[in-house]
Amino acid sequence: MDQMRLSVDEMRELGHAAVDLIAERTHDLGNRPVARRWTREELEKALREPVPTDGRDPLRVLDRVAADILPACAATDHPRFFAYVPSPGNFVAAVADFLASGANVFAGHWLAGAGAAQVELIVLDWLRDLLGLPASAGGILTSGGTQATLVAIHAARMDRLQAGNPGARIYVTRHTHAAIVRGLAYLGFIPDQVHAVPTTDDQVMDAAALQAAIDADHAAGAVPLCVVATAGTTSTGAIDPLNAIADVCHRSGVWFHVDAAYGGAAVLSTRARPLLDGIGRADSIAMDPHKWWFQPYEAGCTLVRDAEKLRRAYTLDAVYLTEARAADDPVNFYDYGPQLTRSFRALKIWMTLQTFGLNTVREAVEHGITLAEQTESLIRANPRWDVVTPARLGVVTFRPHLPGLDDDTVHRITRQIAQDTLTDGHAMVFTTDLGSGPVLRMCTIHPETTTQDIGSTLDTLDRLLAHVGGSRPPGSQETRPRR
Repeated sequence: MDQMRLSVDEMRELGHAAVDLIAERTHDLGNRPVARRWTREELEKALREPVPTDGRDPLRVLDRVAADILPACAATDHPRFFAYVPSPGNFVAAVADFLASGANVFAGHWLAGAGAAQVELIVLDWLRDLLGLPASAGGILTSGGTQATLVAIHAARMDRLQAGNPGARIYVTRHTHAAIVRGLAYLGFIPDQVHAVPTTDDQVMDAAALQAAIDADHAAGAVPLCVVATAGTTSTGAIDPLNAIADVCHRSGVWFHVDAAYGGAAVLSTRARPLLDGIGRADSIAMDPHKWWFQPYEAGCTLVRDAEKLRRAYTLDAVYLTEARAADDPVNFYDYGPQLTRSFRALKIWMTLQTFGLNTVREAVEHGITLAEQTESLIRANPRWDVVTPARLGVVTFRPHLPGLDDDTVHRITRQIAQDTLTDGHAMVFTTDLGSGPVLRMCTIHPETTTQDIGSTLDTLDRLLAHVGGSRPPGSQETRPRR
């Protein structure tokens, strides 16, 4: 090693070893535990040390990564990772990230990264067209869906108010992603400025209640600014009534934003696309290709109906950017979001679609929807469980059927089952809360998840339910009607 540089042979040796590590992990992933609980003490013992003053063999360093670090991270790309919204990723996209990092591409402005900017423009246009936005729309790739939504809301504020306004109101529901609500405080909105609109029995925004809330705020002298609708809630996969909300927003002069972080990918599905009708009427859309479009973290996207509004909100001028400003055609992406220093996020999406094609991604999205429907059918056929919300966009929720037990006991058993999946390791199934206590939730969007994976996971949940004492014994009388 000389001046922090490996020889060509050393680079090749390390690179080959790293590729072997990932290839073997990917090939064998379905046979490995999804996750396990780790204590701080275990990891302190394995990793705590003073900062090294002398260099070490990079292959030995890689061995430590393989032995002590990666196993202590949940495999969110595992075919039986059903918690949250999985991020299956793909190897081609991982190679793209390696290339972008290896060449240390700066994707902030055209002068330093024209190739990167052009690829990002193309990827954004692909997404724009798939979502049904007009040619005037544009955007930027971000770290994820939360940042994508906040980038859009700041653009809305600058377009409608030109600055902060204590009278401004943002409209959400209790199913709006919690990270977005938290992020509104980061933008300077206080709790009184965030209005929680009631939802219907289907866990979607009530458009009539939204209109009433906006009218009441207008009458009180407030300034209705932006509605955040959700196309695919994390808890249940529900889609807010986008056309009805668009009508309200257009009548009231309110910015219409759609958080389609994972659900937006369903525009590729023949069956699910009609459920997203109206998304192309949005003033802005947030998406997360690192979810259902199978990219590694970080790959989010902001699209704004009028790209010029996004540029006006973020245009940056500084004395050290004189040369970059002289070459600002066609785009400097630091003018479209808060980051000046940006990585080349577009390459992984571009390489994925170049390698596999859109139809392969489409089939993978359809697969996730079908798996959730099959999961729902299996749960309905099992007298130990009740379906709470049906399969929607790859998500189904359910709870133990425990007649005669009080709610607190059922809630405790439900949470314990989720916690026990971590200890068991076969699959990861966590809870959400729809307002009446915890329910188990499975998100089945991994393209390599099989019906056997679903069956073995439900068998595991049966076993865990029996372990915590909440299962009827086999052969016991079950008189309730199946739904």
